[in-house]
Amino acid sequence: MLVWLSDYLLQFDNSFAVLQYITVRGIFSVLTAMGFSLMIGPYMIRRLNYHQIGQVVRDDGPESHLSKAGTPTMGGALILVAITVSTLLWADLSNHYVWIILLVTLLFGVIGWVDDYRKVIEQNPKGLSAKWKYFWQSVVGLIAAFVLYYTAYSPVETQYIIPFFKDVVIDVGILYIVISYFMIVGFSNAVNLTDGLDGLAILPTVMVGGALGVIAYLTGNTEFSSYLNIPYVVGSGEIVIFAGALLGAGLGFLWFNTYPAQIFMGDVGALSLGAALAVMAIISRHEIVLFIMGGIFIAETASVILQVASFKLTGKRIFRMAPLHHHFELKGWPEPRVIVRFWIITVMLVLFGLATLKLR
Repeated sequence: MLVWLSDYLLQFDNSFAVLQYITVRGIFSVLTAMGFSLMIGPYMIRRLNYHQIGQVVRDDGPESHLSKAGTPTMGGALILVAITVSTLLWADLSNHYVWIILLVTLLFGVIGWVDDYRKVIEQNPKGLSAKWKYFWQSVVGLIAAFVLYYTAYSPVETQYIIPFFKDVVIDVGILYIVISYFMIVGFSNAVNLTDGLDGLAILPTVMVGGALGVIAYLTGNTEFSSYLNIPYVVGSGEIVIFAGALLGAGLGFLWFNTYPAQIFMGDVGALSLGAALAVMAIISRHEIVLFIMGGIFIAETASVILQVASFKLTGKRIFRMAPLHHHFELKGWPEPRVIVRFWIITVMLVLFGLATLKLR
């Protein structure tokens, strides 16, 4: 929005040209979203407490979690509002990628909000049934995948690059839609599974989102993409603004979500942020790098799949409890230790993911 304003003001003062730079707007996007979260956060916590919108804790989980019952949840709405406000202010709204990623994020947020509402307000422990949750995730994911495929300007936007190999690209054709769909729905649920401890999911999401913003900037720049020998995707650089908003909103939320949490983001935040990461990776053509940087999310999801499969096939469990973070809790790790160690692992994975840009 402010890009259009700067275009108009340029005729009066050339200094407004600074707002044409993606890097500058990206920085302001971070600051705007973070400032919004920090200012609105306390009010939102008070309102959620007043309306008794508190977390429901599983009886079969670690005993240390029982004290978290009643902690305000659905705080992901704060993240979504901050991201939306900041993105609309600082992004070039004529860029179709901005609208795709913003709408996917908000629509997955709506699905999560319905699930949280049924659990917390209607006191339905199952929330939105798994069948309907997956159905609506699939609808949004498929629409997004179709739009990305049919609005591609060049073949490179639907080809897959393989990290560590300079000239290896895979043209999957129409299968791009299927792969993108599974990426969006899968990562949405992966982040949701990880969101089980105070701050455990939000900081890895922020780190991975920030790194994807850097990659999007590089793929949207002809010189950098040529130097690094990565796909040049016209307009993908504008995703930096959304990534900045996600980073700022996430850090602002972490201020209140860090151990011991004053608020939880719930499905409204986890489902939407996971989908956002997937769309960012798809647009920037670095889906495989997302799997590297988001290794914690992958490990959490794999632990659930393996646990269920093992129990159904053999009647035995691999882990003391799934997802993986609960396994370490039941082994005696204090919650802050699990959280910080998962954060440290994510830092290493993100750095390794960024290194793949040059290791080709």
